Amino acid sequence: MIPISFGPQVCGDLAASAAREWLVPDGCGGYAMGTVGGLLSRRYHGLLVAAGDVPARRHVGLVALDPVLRLPSGTQVRLGVHEWRDGVVEPRGHIHLERFDLVDGLPRWRWRVGDVVLERELATVHGRPAVAVVHRLLAGGQVRLGLDALCTWRDAHGERTAGGPPPVVTPAAGGVTVEDAYRISGPGWEPTGQWWYGAYHRAEAERGLNPVEDLWYAGRFTATLDEPGATVEVVAWAGDLTDPPPPATRVVAAAQERNRTVVAAVRPADPVDATLALAADAFVVTTPAGPDVVAGYPWFGAWSRDTMIAYEGLFLTTGRAAQGRELLRGYAATLSEGMLANTADTGHTEYNTVDATLWFVHAVERHVAATGDTDLAADLLPALRRVVDAHLKGTRYGIQVDPADGLLDSGAAGVALTWMDARVNGVPVTPRAGKPVEVNALWVNALAAVGALAERVGGEPGAAVDAHRAARAAFRRRFPAPSGWLYDVLDAPPQPYPLGGGDERHPDDSLRPNQLLAWSLPYAPLPPEPAALRAVEAGLLTPLGPRSLAPGEPGYLGSHRGAPAERDAAYHMGTVWPWLVGPYADVRRKAGLAPGEPFAGLEAHLGEFGLGSISETADGRPPHSATGCPFQAWSVGELLRVRRG
Repeated sequence: MIPISFGPQVCGDLAASAAREWLVPDGCGGYAMGTVGGLLSRRYHGLLVAAGDVPARRHVGLVALDPVLRLPSGTQVRLGVHEWRDGVVEPRGHIHLERFDLVDGLPRWRWRVGDVVLERELATVHGRPAVAVVHRLLAGGQVRLGLDALCTWRDAHGERTAGGPPPVVTPAAGGVTVEDAYRISGPGWEPTGQWWYGAYHRAEAERGLNPVEDLWYAGRFTATLDEPGATVEVVAWAGDLTDPPPPATRVVAAAQERNRTVVAAVRPADPVDATLALAADAFVVTTPAGPDVVAGYPWFGAWSRDTMIAYEGLFLTTGRAAQGRELLRGYAATLSEGMLANTADTGHTEYNTVDATLWFVHAVERHVAATGDTDLAADLLPALRRVVDAHLKGTRYGIQVDPADGLLDSGAAGVALTWMDARVNGVPVTPRAGKPVEVNALWVNALAAVGALAERVGGEPGAAVDAHRAARAAFRRRFPAPSGWLYDVLDAPPQPYPLGGGDERHPDDSLRPNQLLAWSLPYAPLPPEPAALRAVEAGLLTPLGPRSLAPGEPGYLGSHRGAPAERDAAYHMGTVWPWLVGPYADVRRKAGLAPGEPFAGLEAHLGEFGLGSISETADGRPPHSATGCPFQAWSVGELLRVRRG
């Protein structure tokens, strides 16, 4: 794996250390997460963040274990990044943190106070909501270590303050239970029980959200470290509170071994490959319903579109075909009226995308092509034929093949059905009603995929063959634009952009990256066009991937910052999307060109934001600072796929 380490220059700089976040997932949708310096910069940060029946229903429990050293001289030194004065939280520089490392994907901190050196390691228990924290004396004489337990129990998307009742804390062997929801256990528990006011989440302030919450100081674990090698171990867990996890040192060792096994399974070609393999592992989770994919940490749950776009990278390139097969079967069971369910972050079944179903067909065909699993192909072929029939006949939200040209039309008032689905005050920013280019590229690809799967198993393709012939011919005839690239949307109904930019054109020839799919997919309707590719590169390409809209186009916004409405307005109006490096690299290869520099920027990004992972988005304007989720499934999956392709 790529060595990710930071010394005093970053560790002692509050802003620099807070800009770099680490993540340790638990394999069922929960996680431990924080910053290099320990600053709680997000409402989502905590050592024990437990998922519910679906990954998006997370609760923050144990927020921090802040270390306090009592030296042989009697001097007390607070090592944590926060100072508490008169009950108020004050962030300060982390002057005692000497270095931070990711070791086998797990965080390790090292503090130095004179000749005393203290190390912390942290890991989760894979497959259950449990975290283990180990402090180890590396050098120096006998010291006394206290660990202040800062607690809450709340929805991960909200806050809890002293305006309401404090968490109910109940004594238990070796520690306490909190709200009967989770338990903390360690040596020398000393209960306290008081509010610490005003923990400030600067990342939430930057996102225009409430940045302040209060934390419950439940008490302190205390132990003496007599000599180098001595440890203090604390575990916290939710779920069955009568079933404690193994000792913390064993949990850390098991997690390190598991991570090494995950990396070895992909036979990485280089350290970047290894790092991405471990990053991919974070998103593959087991839920009560079976395998699933977390779209992004810390705030996303499962989204079917994201899952299917990331499928090849997360499952087929990492040796998880058996798990992927189960996932595909599970998603196939949600098909209704030819549409794939989008479970989204609500946990409720929703049918609100035009493209997720087509990405699902693509994922099934890629799985069968990679594994030769004709049994799966035969089992799912009838459902895929029904998908084609439903689209030809017409289904929800005006999704229907236009009998005049065989292309797929879609759209309904107030909804955004494509991956460019941001809305502001209920109004889609980029409605893209009509015939979007990537949707129809996916439609042509899906029809060909159904035909290919039928041929593999000697089955009937149904209406797919004739529909493919018509759609492919119409795509080639209608989408090339006089501008030299492809139209982004054909046959769009008249409506102004809700956030400026004038009337949507008919057809819309805005320079966007969606056209990449017309050349990149396995059964793409068009071969790569060098002049169009050069235009895309000149107008859209950045070191972290293509922009969603070229500078100079109506409505372009180069900053993805500010309050929710501001961010959503810019989401697909110039913001960079790293996942698009996948289709872009595919097009380059189909055109006989090397992928080149697009990989270099994202590889460097592995140590810049969400450590060891790839972010959801970045600003459209230089220096293209990362935004959105710091750990995003389709960003990682697509980079991993095309690097190994």
